[in-house]
Amino acid sequence: MADLSQLVKAYDVRGVVPDQWDEALAELFGAAFAQVTGADAIVIGHDMRPSSPGLSRAFARGAAARGVDVTEIGLCSTDQLYFASGHLGLPGAMFTASHNPAQYNGIKMCRAGAAPVGQDTGLSEIRALVEEWCEFGAPVPAAVPGTVSQRDVLADYAAYLRKLVDLGGIRRLKVAVDAGNGMGGHTVPTVFDGLPIDLVPLYFELDGTFPNHEANPLDPKNLVDLQAKVRETRADIGLAFDGDADRCFVIDENGDPVSPSAITALVAARELAKHPGGTVIHNLITSWSVPEVVREQGGNPVRTRVGHSFIKEEMARTGAIFGGEHSAHYYFRDFWNADTGMLAALHVLAALGGQAEPLSALVRQYDRYAASGEINSTVADQAGRLAAIKTAYQDREGVQLDELDGLTVSTADWWFNLRPSNTEPLLRLNVEAREEAAVRRVRDEVLAIVRA
Repeated sequence: MADLSQLVKAYDVRGVVPDQWDEALAELFGAAFAQVTGADAIVIGHDMRPSSPGLSRAFARGAAARGVDVTEIGLCSTDQLYFASGHLGLPGAMFTASHNPAQYNGIKMCRAGAAPVGQDTGLSEIRALVEEWCEFGAPVPAAVPGTVSQRDVLADYAAYLRKLVDLGGIRRLKVAVDAGNGMGGHTVPTVFDGLPIDLVPLYFELDGTFPNHEANPLDPKNLVDLQAKVRETRADIGLAFDGDADRCFVIDENGDPVSPSAITALVAARELAKHPGGTVIHNLITSWSVPEVVREQGGNPVRTRVGHSFIKEEMARTGAIFGGEHSAHYYFRDFWNADTGMLAALHVLAALGGQAEPLSALVRQYDRYAASGEINSTVADQAGRLAAIKTAYQDREGVQLDELDGLTVSTADWWFNLRPSNTEPLLRLNVEAREEAAVRRVRDEVLAIVRA
């Protein structure tokens, strides 16, 4: 029997192919997805990984055998699959392992309207069905199998995004884009077509073996080529997408990274101009500048835990217009509360092209504090180390503690968050302060205790 404990994560299915899962298991996941959603029809897409087409087709077979009509949209980004789910009103499945290495693959699933499927919203039931069928035999097929058809939604996706952000009147921009051999190479040419943009493409060839660098822009080493290209070509801006192109990282005209918190604040200000008084979600690791900008623009900031399922739940609960995370996931009410790096990129291009200043000057108003970035420490006892930090800070004057997600310790001049990884024996530290010296001091003090 297959071991699904390492394969089914909190928000998705992800593991090594064929060691942890294969097309036979994908077919069972398709059947289980059909049963749990109770849908008459679903939509499926996949990324450029070598194993993706076969896994996707197997999932389609499993769903069709249960009487469900399947629309395959083929190669797509994850946010393109979310668009299809919302636009067509169908549950969806996206075959991708995002930024993971080539031997990995996975499934991101959603209900109609791109509503997430996680452990508490159907994924645990899907896992239980697959485990049952692995042990006792495959499910009984429907009397009348569903159909499998193909549909190209790329042009519709591009048109929808461009309807949400007006780029018609911007000044001409030179834009360097690193697709990392991922799905940005598929979506960017169509989305940017006809815009006043001189595109400088980098690694647009779809190649799931990632021959140039990992498609993970969160790691600074994977931004080096784009930074060099921006400087070499004197581009106005650089954009880096991850493997399934649902996240977008921004580089300014000097080749320096712009923090996702600054992008969150910038986009929030633009969305609040369209929706005065709206609610904006931000996770607890984003900068102080995010809630500050939201309040300055007349909006209502709401702080939440890290993770897309928590953000999307809060988006739905509060009717929020926008949400942002430190990891460069950006969520929009106008996009079914789903995350789309491409829509965030269009907002940044519109803001940049709508005025004369370079990007570094434009984002300065949104990037107000010094920060450490995320620092990981491998520990044997996550709970014990967190408890040691809590003990060290809880009785200090002027210090506030909260445990919404890990441990957040804050004062008037600095804050830090220390939280455990769900999948690895790591503690993740983020520090922000009004001065760089305070960041270094707090960082070193916390790490000395964590790593003791």
